[in-house]
Amino acid sequence: MREGGLNEREAVLRDLLLRGMAGDGAAYHSFLKSLSAHLRAFLRARLINMQDEVEDLVQEALLAVHNQRHTYDPAQPLTPWVQAIARYKLVDLLRRRAGREMLNEPLDDGLAVFAASDSEAADARRDLDHLLAQLPDRQRFPIVHMKLEGLSVAEAARACGMTESAVKVGVHRGLKALAALVRSSHENG
Repeated sequence: MREGGLNEREAVLRDLLLRGMAGDGAAYHSFLKSLSAHLRAFLRARLINMQDEVEDLVQEALLAVHNQRHTYDPAQPLTPWVQAIARYKLVDLLRRRAGREMLNEPLDDGLAVFAASDSEAADARRDLDHLLAQLPDRQRFPIVHMKLEGLSVAEAARACGMTESAVKVGVHRGLKALAALVRSSHENG
């Protein structure tokens, strides 16, 4: 595994988290402080039209990381775990915001068409999340990074802590497994 800037940040954050979980308060404080900067950048890039929401979402994500820290598997890369939490908080925000805005808009036929489309997209995303959760990490993480987040093979390899070859194999096998799961659910459903 190559040691680049991303891998070094991952290693530092992971070390701080593990030391914090072992009782080192200063290390845990440093972990949260460093993580907040990374989360802020991650969320700013995804909330271009809602920059006023970024700071609240950073705090929500940090709280979720704190509350879920016991679920982190030290044998796995830290980045995908943190990004999953941040993405869920982002989705929650978008759902809340869309719900509020929908209540303030007059109901007309045009709005109903868009609401149905949004609902179908949300259902599809939940279905995809359910299917992805059934895959092993070595398949799920490369698919999430490359196919959903649009990272290159090299970027996904760094994020997953895997070789580029392993990422390609993970995506290939993962997509094949997803197709089998979809076929199985259609046959049984």
